[in-house]
Amino acid sequence: MSSVRPKLKPETPKAITAWETATGRVIWMTSTGEWSTSSDDTGAFTGDDAEARLAAAKANEGEITDPYFMEVDATGKIAGRETLRETIRATGPTVSYGENE
Repeated sequence: MSSVRPKLKPETPKAITAWETATGRVIWMTSTGEWSTSSDDTGAFTGDDAEARLAAAKANEGEITDPYFMEVDATGKIAGRETLRETIRATGPTVSYGENE
């Protein structure tokens, strides 16, 4: 695996993922443009729509950190996992959160 993010073709379905700045938790853009901490809520975007949504996410940095594309299938289910970073992001943190967090 590599730490380099793969370049995805415009027609490849993509999720937009980032970190929630206040908590450090992984978040996913939903099909309505909201953010969710559940990868089950991930929207799938392609073409110009995907680019516009990523640009809007980047304009919101401060509330979120480092938004980027991640390959998904047409329903938003995580696909690809070409890099270690995406594997960890897709399967959850490498440490356990306490019960009160």
